[in-house]
Amino acid sequence: MPVKIKICGLRTADDAQHAARHGAHAIGLMFHPPSSRNLTLSEAAAIRASLPPFITSVAVLVNPAAPFVHEMIEMVRPALLQFHGDEPEDFCASFNMPYIKCLRATSSQAMYQQGMEYPSAQALLLDTSPAPNAAYGGGGETFDWGQIPQNLPKPLIIAGGLTPTNVQELLRAHRPYAVDVSSGVESAPGIKDKKKIQAFIEVVQAMG
Repeated sequence: MPVKIKICGLRTADDAQHAARHGAHAIGLMFHPPSSRNLTLSEAAAIRASLPPFITSVAVLVNPAAPFVHEMIEMVRPALLQFHGDEPEDFCASFNMPYIKCLRATSSQAMYQQGMEYPSAQALLLDTSPAPNAAYGGGGETFDWGQIPQNLPKPLIIAGGLTPTNVQELLRAHRPYAVDVSSGVESAPGIKDKKKIQAFIEVVQAMG
């Protein structure tokens, strides 16, 4: 099965449509004020509404307050939630929506144990652990792909420092369900580069 592609941290409808047109399966809408990719609810709703059919909109949340999540769901209508912080399983499952849970890339055993704590997740995402006081996600740093667990019970998404250059190396060694890119297709923090988006998608597609 071809590896799915998520382009995360999109801030304009034009960039989202470009990603979809060139073969992205999902786009990530970021709700995390410290991030340069943070969106207001109205901005995110406009981007989500601009998407063509069969493109999954993913709301990316980092330790959010429950009232905000409910408000966001009502206004933005994403297809999927992605919890990228330290949220426990009962919180993630409390919104009656399908969700992805991010795990911090440490040791293979630790990631496996973390993954087993989220039986209600639709998929698990591995991302680089943030540096102290850094924003979650989009840091452009890879982790040791040799630590990727082979026996997680859910579809696996790999993120963390992926680029059009190094994603081929990842896919030669591993066949995750999906790959997730943000800073690796930007010209500056929060500014997506259409040529890099297209190049990333083309490399993944070429790997089959």
